[in-house]
Amino acid sequence: MKAIALGLSALALGASLAVAPTSAAQSGYAKVITNDMSRCAPGNGPAVRLRITGLRSGSGNLFVRTYYAKRGDWLKSKRYLTRIDAKPRAGAMTVCVPVPAAGRYAIAVQHDENGNREMDVSTDGAGMSNNPRIGSFLGIPRPPSVDKAAFTVNGGVTRLNIAMRYRD
Repeated sequence: MKAIALGLSALALGASLAVAPTSAAQSGYAKVITNDMSRCAPGNGPAVRLRITGLRSGSGNLFVRTYYAKRGDWLKSKRYLTRIDAKPRAGAMTVCVPVPAAGRYAIAVQHDENGNREMDVSTDGAGMSNNPRIGSFLGIPRPPSVDKAAFTVNGGVTRLNIAMRYRD
């Protein structure tokens, strides 16, 4: 299961590591933001207070990508709304993911453990909102549908947990 999760991440997340070109950013997609926990303070929002558990180490980079819960956007290169680049903390950490409005979203997290800004199946970890099962066909990872990762954000702050998965 862990190998499948990482294989999926390699297919789905690896291509979207680079900073988006200006045209993508202007269209409302592929914005790189910082982790600003004040956006998840009581009375603020809409946002997602995301607790990420199972981080194997504090090495490398952590990428948190937020998508509209639409089949045409989910896990597609440069079709994420925002990407938070953060320094991981071994064990668990919390980030605040602002969203543009109340609605349905999905989140994918990548722990680039060796810091090379690429998906390395043997070392990097991955997780998705709702912690869906990741299937395979003939040993090839198949991403879960966006419906399995989708969740609703109302006007305030929504709490969510994602468990990281690693190959070993």
